[in-house]
Amino acid sequence: MIKLHDYELSADCYKVRLLLGILQLPYERLELDVYPEREHRLAAFRAVDPLGRVPVLDDDGVILRDWAAILVYLAQRYDGAQRWFPRVDRPDAAQAASLGRLVEWLSFAQRLAGSAGAARLHDTIFEPADIERCRASAHELFRMLDEHLWFAEQQDCPWLCGRDPTIADLACFPDVVLSEEGGVSRLPYPAIRRWTDRIKRLPNFTTMAGVFPA
Repeated sequence: MIKLHDYELSADCYKVRLLLGILQLPYERLELDVYPEREHRLAAFRAVDPLGRVPVLDDDGVILRDWAAILVYLAQRYDGAQRWFPRVDRPDAAQAASLGRLVEWLSFAQRLAGSAGAARLHDTIFEPADIERCRASAHELFRMLDEHLWFAEQQDCPWLCGRDPTIADLACFPDVVLSEEGGVSRLPYPAIRRWTDRIKRLPNFTTMAGVFPA
């Protein structure tokens, strides 16, 4: 049985729950009270992750402590259709470039977490942050994302990496869709709003607090 050390309001944990739900994988949630109890800082959880971060996945002894690593692992092991993270043994140049772009978007998701995500944590659980810098950086990234999605739609490739959704879409989605909680409006970004709506319409999409169905 897969076990997920989880915090309901964490965008990073939500990324993992999204993929678990889409792949219809049963799992046990081991919930921590990150705020206000700060259980992730206690010795009991530090034994699981010395850095005191969620999510942590335990799949019958295979333990992963980073959301990106967890998404890649789940997609590689459990997605038989190889849709969410394509499995290519000997990629040609085009396939290698496609995988490279997917990894680029995973890196972009990290930047979203450090901007829109950090602003949200500042406003909701009082994590220290340079809030104006976070919001300004979030808008810069949103403009880049909106432009990419608009041009992709013109080519009938409405997802971050082409015609089909991948873990890159799931990785970027939470900090974008929850951005209003950090004072970062999505109103100026119509292509982003259409993209978030497409994600909400995926089969087996799951919600969280602050994220509503399409």
